[in-house]
Amino acid sequence: MTVLRTTRYQTGTSTVEEVLTRRNDLVAAIRAAYPGLDEARLTRAGDGTWVDLWRWESAELMEAAVAGAPKLPESARAFALTSDVTVEVTEVVDER
Repeated sequence: MTVLRTTRYQTGTSTVEEVLTRRNDLVAAIRAAYPGLDEARLTRAGDGTWVDLWRWESAELMEAAVAGAPKLPESARAFALTSDVTVEVTEVVDER
């Protein structure tokens, strides 16, 4: 079943371009190393919180990627910009 992994974080004084570059490098590295990432959507809330929503084909594929992600240099580079990180995983039950 499709799952969504939502990561919320702050980036301090980092520039939008720097955040986007490092995050996009991470998305590309995850896709190259692990199957199942259908969509990666990044938004920013009015209070400056970034909300990164990744849609996975299944919980199993997501869990494999999450377990392996710390080994990717792109992961360390992207998360070096973040603070106040929270993660939520939810199951898609309906779409229209």
